[in-house]
Amino acid sequence: MSRVKCLLCTLLLLLSIPSAVAGRSCAKQGLSTTNLIAASRAAVQLRDTLDAMKLDVAIIGRVGQDLSAYGLRYSHAGIAFRDTQNGRWRVAQLLNTCGSKQSELWYDGLGDFFLDDMFAYDALVLVPPADQAKSLRQQVQNPTLMRQLHNPAYNMVPYPFSLQYQNSNTWVIENVVSAAQGLHSRAQIQAWLQENNYTPTELSIGPLVRLGADIFKANTTFEDHPNNLRFTNRIRTVTVDSISDFLLAQNRGWQKVELKTPPD
Repeated sequence: MSRVKCLLCTLLLLLSIPSAVAGRSCAKQGLSTTNLIAASRAAVQLRDTLDAMKLDVAIIGRVGQDLSAYGLRYSHAGIAFRDTQNGRWRVAQLLNTCGSKQSELWYDGLGDFFLDDMFAYDALVLVPPADQAKSLRQQVQNPTLMRQLHNPAYNMVPYPFSLQYQNSNTWVIENVVSAAQGLHSRAQIQAWLQENNYTPTELSIGPLVRLGADIFKANTTFEDHPNNLRFTNRIRTVTVDSISDFLLAQNRGWQKVELKTPPD
């Protein structure tokens, strides 16, 4: 299939599927042609990379927000997998519901992964070693297991060692650990992460910013963070970057590939 035909097929696919949006309100706004084409190019580049590497599952990340002020690049992660039923790539991800205090789990196409108000269309691919890839692919296609680790109480910056809230990145790392270690409760998984030196990202967020977020944003709260950290402006949470650092530091065969925004 030619590149032009491939792009047209992707565009039609994107137009036919309603998208859920992570961390945004449900205010009506149209999807511009420019954004649609950019998302399509990013999806095609990601698919071609996954296929060229002969993968069946991977952790993927996107640049939905500009987090450079915190020294971070990627804002949201999902689990991409090749569906055993039809061989197509899909993405399992947790998404915030319309800027509310709730989240839901979604199975989407690669194109949907980039259908947000993206800051950039770069992508991250974290490739699991063969032994972990098999168990992760099996888990991600088992909706019962996926939902068992889902807490619908959403917080954009949850404390990583609390069961009270969950965000998209927390859900991803918990599923990776669950599949690799055979653990099926969030409490067990969080205990394993602590024992194995998972280090969350620490953000410096002052009291005025925290107060504004608590009052004006339903999907952000700091109440689950320990007082000794919160009141010294130290907010620790799960980020895509911290997931990447942790998996690579395990020295168990994880690989990291970064894809730059595809050219026009």
